[in-house]
Amino acid sequence: MYNILLCDDEDDILYALKIYLKDPNFTFFEARNGHEAIEAVKENRIDLILLDIMMPQMDGLTAMQNIRQYSNVPIILLTAKSENIDKIAGLEEGADDYITKPFDPLEVRARVNAQLRRYTRLGGNTALGETLLVGGLELDDREKVVRLNGEEVTFTNTEYEILKLLMNNKGKCFSPAEIYSQIWKENAIGSERTIAVHIRHIREKIEIDSANPRYLTAVWGQGYKINSSEVKGDRL
Repeated sequence: MYNILLCDDEDDILYALKIYLKDPNFTFFEARNGHEAIEAVKENRIDLILLDIMMPQMDGLTAMQNIRQYSNVPIILLTAKSENIDKIAGLEEGADDYITKPFDPLEVRARVNAQLRRYTRLGGNTALGETLLVGGLELDDREKVVRLNGEEVTFTNTEYEILKLLMNNKGKCFSPAEIYSQIWKENAIGSERTIAVHIRHIREKIEIDSANPRYLTAVWGQGYKINSSEVKGDRL
């Protein structure tokens, strides 16, 4: 059973989302502004949030900034605008994905299911995983945590999956389209900027100087990779 928070100031949108996502395994919570969304996450076990950007009292981006201070629950942003700046701004603030209005019911369902699958994998206590190491960088797939020189680093689900993909294939370069296809399991059209934002966030968390990365490097014109050789020296 999954608890899904639907947050939008339009009743018609809330109703449509419940129709699109109708499933006996889903329990829906509703919020009509950012304040209500924050309270819902604090008071209930929420497994996924569909969060509108443009709302009265408190917008979705502000609410997400607050939620990200204490929760890594998957967040899919809902936006009525098609401009890339809205999508990239959402990813910058910690969103896992976005959907542009008007909605395609099949797309809504697919994106929600994809996020829940990743969230379940990350939260599962019985999943067998392995520990991936590169210098002082450790990804423990049993505990579903990332550590840098022994200190735990907080990652969103999407960031974790991207890092795991790259660390599982040390030295192999993945294009943005390949990363997107592997993580989202869908067509990678227009994926470059989305992946670039997530890569930058990962670098900010694991690199002492994200502008001059030692772990996660870019191959000009090709993509990104985790260096295959161990990185020497301590990281602060």
